[in-house]
Amino acid sequence: MREKRQAGAGLGPRLMTGLVLLGLVMLSINLRPAITTVAGVMNQVPGVFGLDPSLLPLLGTLPVLAFGVSGPIGPWLARRWGTGRAVAVALVVLAAALTVRATVPALLLPGTFLAGMAIMTASVLVPQIVKANRGTGWWTGLCTMGFGLGAALGAGLVQPLQHLLGGSLPWALAVWALPALVGASLIYRSGGTPWKGADRTKGGDASSSADTNRGGTNVPVPGKSATPLRKQRTAWAVTAFFGLQAMLYFAITSWLAVYLVSRGIAPAESAALLAWFSLAGLPASLLAPVLAGRPGILKILAPGLGLSVALALLGVLAAPAELQFVMVGILGVVQSAGFGLAMALVVIRSAGPQSAGRLSAMSQGFGFALASLGPLGAGLLHTLTGGWEVTFWVLAAEAVVLAGAGFFAIRGPLVSVEQATAAAEPGPQPTLV
Repeated sequence: MREKRQAGAGLGPRLMTGLVLLGLVMLSINLRPAITTVAGVMNQVPGVFGLDPSLLPLLGTLPVLAFGVSGPIGPWLARRWGTGRAVAVALVVLAAALTVRATVPALLLPGTFLAGMAIMTASVLVPQIVKANRGTGWWTGLCTMGFGLGAALGAGLVQPLQHLLGGSLPWALAVWALPALVGASLIYRSGGTPWKGADRTKGGDASSSADTNRGGTNVPVPGKSATPLRKQRTAWAVTAFFGLQAMLYFAITSWLAVYLVSRGIAPAESAALLAWFSLAGLPASLLAPVLAGRPGILKILAPGLGLSVALALLGVLAAPAELQFVMVGILGVVQSAGFGLAMALVVIRSAGPQSAGRLSAMSQGFGFALASLGPLGAGLLHTLTGGWEVTFWVLAAEAVVLAGAGFFAIRGPLVSVEQATAAAEPGPQPTLV
């Protein structure tokens, strides 16, 4: 409550809500450049940092592996410090990691791992903040679009920044610490979320989205405890969907530029196409969470996106160099829509803010642990086969499995970690701040 009072002092509810949303968007923009900046210049890394070329697959895997082991940190810190402070600290740590890994070559790998941990700590709290503020699909869409915009800026600006900074690749990577510090200031000022206050409102934590729309509340039912998250099938289906789409995303962003170079495309143009992959998907990452709010569309969208990603991957594999701009753009659209839907499912399929936070930690924790196999597996397949055909066919097969996970994620009861509740009469709604 102290964080809530400090953040909201002198500000009206609408202004505070706008500040929270602005902080969320800025936070989201900061959670991908740490990965895509390196992916866009992967071929330069061994020469500049003295890294053994055989360790490049590990460099691409480390941040995702860090995601997998640091999922519980965000909710744990939020319970002790408040959500805004927890996210702000994570972004400060991210800024430090980006600076250290770029300026001290021996710390490139440890710094990348630490950056991944900081990103995950902040990332898992995004759905919790959205749920606590009763954000619509547009909230989730703006956040997922922020992820895509950050990824595109990281990949597209790394080489121009390198040229602007006198050819220094380390400084072109370290400069991304500055927006991380700006994001930390914004999210700290907003207080992040009133979720602690929402816990004290009548059923504010356990109400489903349907109950909220009706203006009703829930009250605890004595003697009924919540089913553990690990025993809820919907939670595992959402986790599988999140992990599989993340596995595809990180495999693509780690190796797409290298693949395009092997097709005879210049390195600078390949890095630009990697940025285009993210930019092309921005509208889809915004609209997918909005469309997911409509049950009729969701039934088609969840499994359909997996099949679309499979077809797009095979299109990139088969297309000549002149058509890669089109095919990479299509792949960016369907892949970004999949990420937007994955984030939306965490909000839509959870019963309240605490449930959203726990489901977010589970889906992103286990999901990114699975996703860490993407860059490593794709790189090893390429090394073993000497080409890219097998790699792309395996990724397309994974996208088909993603379609199955989407089918099951939208069925079954909502995920809830709160005490079982029953509907009560409609009453006054809690304020956002």
